[in-house]
Amino acid sequence: MAGYDLHTHSTCSDGTESPAANVRLALERGLAGLGVTDHDTTEGIDEAVRAAAGTDLEIVPGVEFSAEHEGASLHVLAYWVDLRHEGLRTELRRLVDTRLRRGELIVEKLRDLGYAISFERVREIAGEELIARPHIAQAMVEAGIVATEKEAFDRFISDDGLAYVPKHALDPLDALALIRDAGGVCVLAHPGMWKGSGAVPDELIERMAAAGMAGLEVDHPDHDEAQRARYRDLARALDLVPTGASDCHGARYGFRLGCDTTPAELVEELRRRAPEPRPAS
Repeated sequence: MAGYDLHTHSTCSDGTESPAANVRLALERGLAGLGVTDHDTTEGIDEAVRAAAGTDLEIVPGVEFSAEHEGASLHVLAYWVDLRHEGLRTELRRLVDTRLRRGELIVEKLRDLGYAISFERVREIAGEELIARPHIAQAMVEAGIVATEKEAFDRFISDDGLAYVPKHALDPLDALALIRDAGGVCVLAHPGMWKGSGAVPDELIERMAAAGMAGLEVDHPDHDEAQRARYRDLARALDLVPTGASDCHGARYGFRLGCDTTPAELVEELRRRAPEPRPAS
């Protein structure tokens, strides 16, 4: 049976395709399930569910939650959370509200460095969706500041870039606790991608596992074979479910939806690890 792609993005955050378009692509590629995991928003879930109605494709509702460790971004995937949980809703609103100001500050830094870039153009690229760094990178390419979006990240807007601006984000253990309070299952996203070419410290992964994290994203298109083997061993040692996903952003990094997947039996194991949601205090 085909697997589940548990990590995808749409135009609700920094992907180039709508949730419905991602569903169509998942069906074309014969997937059993699709994780809808936009950055810091659950807005695309309903559209994906409607698009998948009447098909055999299961929509796994989720969100890629922004956290921060040692001053660098770290992402945790949350699945099957109670979307009515007020604590979670409050934190997602806070994350969304700070994205606009962060985008403005990054553009200000670029202009201070002597680069002519318009925040109005960044907003046009983002449309009605959340402003994210790939939108700024696209504007930088259009303005001739860099040749590619990758260069924009590498030189300017990655965690150690010249125009980097940190955003509001929880400590990963606090994010994990909030996700579990909302009845969700937490998986650490792409642990081999942190601080640019670094890796999330094993000690932090161990602490998160001890605090109730359910899984570790092992098979990811930006993990090489050595990383995949190492994280599979680490997941086994910590009793974490090893997951696989494309982290597809549509055309932005190539239409790689379904290139890495999670077997159905491991998706069920993740589901079994979901705690009962607790009312936020």
